[in-house]
Amino acid sequence: MSHQLLLVAGAALAIMIAASVFSRRTGVAAPLLLVGLGIAVSYVPASPVIRPDPELVLTGVLPLLLYSSAVNLPVIDVRRNLGLITWLSVVMVVVQAVVIGAAVHLVFPDVSLALGIALGAVVSPTDAVAATAVGRRLGLPPRVMTVLEGESLVNDASALVVLRTAVAVLALTGEFSLGATAVEFGWAVLGAGLIGGVVGVLTVRLRQRLDDPVLNTTISFAVPFLAFLPAESLEASGVLAVVVAGLVTGAQGSHRFSAEDRQTQGTTWTTVSFVLESAVFLAMGYQLPQLVDDVRGETTVGAMTGLVVLVLGLLVVLRFAGLAWPVLQGRRGGRREERRRLRDRFDAFEEHLDALSPETERQEKRVSWARHRLARSRADVAFEEREPLTGRGLLVIAWAGMRGVVTVAAVQTIPDDVPQRATIVLAAFLVALVTLVAFGLTLPAVIRRTGLEAVSAEDQRDAVHALLRQVGTTALETVGPPESLEVDGDRIDPQVAATMKERILPRLVAGVRERREAPAGVIEQSLSVQRIYLDAMRDALAAERRIGAYPSATYRRVESMLDTMEQRLQPGL
Repeated sequence: MSHQLLLVAGAALAIMIAASVFSRRTGVAAPLLLVGLGIAVSYVPASPVIRPDPELVLTGVLPLLLYSSAVNLPVIDVRRNLGLITWLSVVMVVVQAVVIGAAVHLVFPDVSLALGIALGAVVSPTDAVAATAVGRRLGLPPRVMTVLEGESLVNDASALVVLRTAVAVLALTGEFSLGATAVEFGWAVLGAGLIGGVVGVLTVRLRQRLDDPVLNTTISFAVPFLAFLPAESLEASGVLAVVVAGLVTGAQGSHRFSAEDRQTQGTTWTTVSFVLESAVFLAMGYQLPQLVDDVRGETTVGAMTGLVVLVLGLLVVLRFAGLAWPVLQGRRGGRREERRRLRDRFDAFEEHLDALSPETERQEKRVSWARHRLARSRADVAFEEREPLTGRGLLVIAWAGMRGVVTVAAVQTIPDDVPQRATIVLAAFLVALVTLVAFGLTLPAVIRRTGLEAVSAEDQRDAVHALLRQVGTTALETVGPPESLEVDGDRIDPQVAATMKERILPRLVAGVRERREAPAGVIEQSLSVQRIYLDAMRDALAAERRIGAYPSATYRRVESMLDTMEQRLQPGL
């Protein structure tokens, strides 16, 4: 049996790699290919029957996938799109679950209301894997990508909370209580936020002290479970706790981890996400024929077709109707006038700050904090103008409502002794499959028709150079001229200071590697001085990132350049 499992695992990895390569060459989203290949492989003679434990997926795979996505999602982007993300991932998930549950129970009386709501809950959360794969290839605007990724991170928690309540009702009273669900959801969010935040902060501090890429990467694998398991044991949302821990780690890790730590973990987690996501979609297709066999005798083809069509129709209608509200909000008159009034208020507040004369250190800190908030508010207004979320962008978001990992795993946690369980499980699988195929294949055409475009390469380069010059200038002002510095208590050599000022620092600020052709002692002193300025540039970058005047991709690019510089400043390189 062990040899058979090894053979299956090896074949699965080969299929994943082949699907990924084929996807890059053809443009077809890899999840679609994997589902299709999974179905095909399931019909191969002598193929083993594999039934993955859904709890293993929910507790072992999902936390890793969510953490990997959350740690790379900029917190400032989440904050700026929090209203729409919350609307889609909380309000609309609950609405869809209740409406679909009521409709299914009304049309198919054999399906209880609680079981119908359980079905609605598992098909409500979207899976952004296929959508973001297409979006990155075709160049969707960063804000649309952020909403898609943010929604898929949070809606899993909402859906699982509703599902847990519905399953508890199935096991006990048989009556669904919206009030009880609301209370449970409130604690799930609050508890998850507290636990995830604490785990994120503590693990970041620990990893900062260790400063070892191997140990830090190993600890990073434990972080999702350190957040998930305590939250679940306290009946909070383990999924949301993982997301919060990932967001905290991503925000703090940018200035608390070394360049080597970030590079090592980035490569490792990209590999882990690729394998796990591919495995889930492959297993999804592989299990489909087995589920069809399970449902025989419990329902008819006509009834199953009607159930799937009903659920799909409601999902599409509710998603487009839910996104109609942001469209109407965006078309309200007075947005330009509102932004103009905000700028006037900002100008008046800035004049007020300029007129102040702080006399104590505490007053100076308060003024500095006020200036930071003012700069961030200005950046938020500029962001709305630079990256507006138009009706075309919302159309793409609506069309990207594909279902995947959570739907497939969560529906199988419904107890085996529940009447009509096999029908509900197959219906959820079919809904996920149809959305993947229908929306996944047509999404590229929708994106092209809307004419949405990412930031041009030239604009990206200009933004990177502007930010790099800005943090470099701030670092020079903070540290001071090279001739005034001391290394190990000694003034640096005048020749080194002159070289730093005339040649090395301008190249460092521009992100260009400096060739070192000098005596060993001079090189060591030069490297030490460059590290001082590089640390100051990192501090300046962190301050600029908190303001958010540039696109998030620009901060990541400059951080990557600083990481490369740091690696090159290592002795012996």
